[in-house]
Order: sequence, then structure tokens, then C-alpha cells
Amino acid sequence: MYKKILIGLIIGILCLSPIAAENWNSFAGGVDHNAYRDDGSDFVTNLWTFNMESPIHSSPAIYKDYIYFVTENGILKAIDMETGEEEWDLDLEANTNSSPIVHDNKLYIGCEDGLKAININSHKVTWDYDAGNVESTPFFYDDVIYFGSDDGHLYGLDKDGKVKLNKKLGDELKSSPIVVGDNIYIGSSNGNLYSVGTDKEKNWDFTTGDEILSSPSYVNKSVIFGSSDGNVYCLDKADGDLKWKVDLNNKVISSPTVDEHDNSVYIGSDEGNLTCIDVRDGTVKWSHSVGDKVRTTAALKDNLVAFGSNNGYLYVLNKYTGEEEFTYNPGTVLFNSAITSSPVINGNSLFFGDDSGHVYSLNIDKYEVPGSTQMYYSIAVLIIVLIIAVVVIRKVKGRK
Repeated sequence: MYKKILIGLIIGILCLSPIAAENWNSFAGGVDHNAYRDDGSDFVTNLWTFNMESPIHSSPAIYKDYIYFVTENGILKAIDMETGEEEWDLDLEANTNSSPIVHDNKLYIGCEDGLKAININSHKVTWDYDAGNVESTPFFYDDVIYFGSDDGHLYGLDKDGKVKLNKKLGDELKSSPIVVGDNIYIGSSNGNLYSVGTDKEKNWDFTTGDEILSSPSYVNKSVIFGSSDGNVYCLDKADGDLKWKVDLNNKVISSPTVDEHDNSVYIGSDEGNLTCIDVRDGTVKWSHSVGDKVRTTAALKDNLVAFGSNNGYLYVLNKYTGEEEFTYNPGTVLFNSAITSSPVINGNSLFFGDDSGHVYSLNIDKYEVPGSTQMYYSIAVLIIVLIIAVVVIRKVKGRK
């Protein structure tokens, strides 16, 4: 009898595990910002491009077989990850730079008029909460959605939109929070990183030299984040004491991505580098220069780290050496668009958006990329230039 009960419990756990794993509960999927989900789908990786028709600054969320992107003018689209075809869309009727999260068929996203909850089955807004401009990406923890607002308040709402936490911290909270062990960590434009308990009590704050737009990550009882003062900071999560800091010479808007198994943190800077730092003592392992701002948050898969730059290139590096494995420039140089939307990875598929409003699906394992619509524009421009050159040459020769 006990054996049957034990087998039943094991089967039940196995059945529930994939469902739980499908939730995308925070910016970049978790407190480590790895932005990676094991491929639980039946399809193979396909290469495609999708036009959202408006710049994409926020980062996508993955849920089941769909990826959710939002444009800066508030158009939400659910895209089939296999085919690259639109499943449904919704006009949020408000600009947004916040990234969506998804939990149990509900999508939550910040907009210029507050936080909205969308039922992804009915494709309708089920409730919205007026909190002013919300650029902070929410964090779902213990049935509460936590997020910051430009009004300086840290909010926590239950799944029905009722207030569980409303804590005034100061200035604008554009940084996305993380929640670890009933403690919330979030940065502010006043240069402070705050630790607040889910019981509404403030634990501590740490002051940097400039605003904090970077969202903190967590590893080994440490909170790591960047500041516009050019430094990456590592604090003790319990008391906020500084463990180490690293000067990256320019603003750090990018959020850190942590590889706990390799004791590494990867973070970009306006200096134009992606830098790998040892999480234990702040030693710089390597730094890869791309020549323009790196404001995206890196995604990790196996021995690869992927990120985008304002120069319009997506880079995939060896995470141990910092050497380039491959690059992709969908704008084909002539039509470069900044990549400020952070990439996400599902199985072998890597997805990202850019300021041209396009979404791209790549095969990160085989280094395969889709054909770019901008390539045809580039060819057309080159043909026009050649025609003009021929006409000019003929006119010059005719005068002789």
C-alpha cells in the first residue's frame, strides 16, 4: 500500500514539475538572469523574422510554445516560437518599456499608467492598477507581484490586483526587483539599492554614486548590480555590506547575469564591453570590446553567453574565454538598429528584438541565422549607388 502511495506521489510530482517550470516569473526568467529555458516543446529550431512595426526596448517572456514581445507604444504580441507567426495581439493603450512576466496563464506588465494583468486565454486585460509610470519589470513571488514605479513606491499586488505592499522608498524605481527569502532588492534613481522585507519593513540601503537602472541578481548570499557611476557592486544580502566593486569606466545600465557553477557574473557597460567577473572576489576574468554601448542583459546556455549592442550586432561568446563564436548583424551595417532588448533562449532557439521593431529567431547551437529584410534594402542601396556612379563616370568621360 505504501509503495503504491509513494509511486503515486512521484508521478504527481513529475506531472506538476513541467507546469511550474513553464512560468516566467521575472525579468530574464529568474534571480540569476540566465534568460534560458530548457526546450520542453516538440518542434525543432526554426529561423525566422517577425516585424512588430515599432521599436522594441523591453525583453520578451517565454511561456509554453509562445514568446511574448511588447513594443514601446504598447502593442503586445504572442508569437509561435516554431513558426514565427502571430497567435494574437493586444493594444495596451499605453507606452511601455517594462518587460512582461507570465505565471499560470496570466501576463503582468508595467505601462506608463500602471501595472496590467492580461489573461492569455481570453487575450483581455483582467485588471489594472494605477501606479504611475512603471518601467520596472514585475517579480512574481508567493502569489504576489512586486514592482517599482516612477512615483518612488515599491508595490506588491495579489493576483486579483489588491494591494499587499506599498512602500515609499524615494525617487524613481526603474530597476526590476528580485525576491529572495522574503526579502526584496531593488535599485533607485537616487543611487540607493534597497532591501525590503515582504513584511513591509526596510532592512537596509546601500548608496552608490549615481542612479541605479540595472536590476540586481542573486548568488551565494550576495546581491550584484550595476550603477550609472560606472561600478558593479556585490553586497552581502543580509546587511548590505560591500564585498567588492569593479570599475567599468562608464555607465552600467545592463543587469548582471550569474553563472553559479562557474562563479562568474557577466555584465555590459556603456564603455562598449561585456565583462566577466569572478563573483567570489571581483577579479575580472575577461572583457570583450564591441565598440558601442552594451545595455542588454546577457543570456546563458552551456558554454555560450549571448548579448546585443547599440551597434546593431548580436554577439555569442565562449563564456570561459570571451572569444567570439559568431555574430549577427540583421541591419547589414547600412540599416543598423540598436539592440536594447535582451535576448532569451529556449532550447536551441535564441530570440531577440531591436529598435527597428523586428524579432529574430536564431539557432544558437548551429550558429544559423535568418535572412534579414534589411539585406534587401542594402542591396537596393548598393544598386542605386552603382547606377549613380556609372552615370557620373559617363558624364565625366563625355566632357573629355
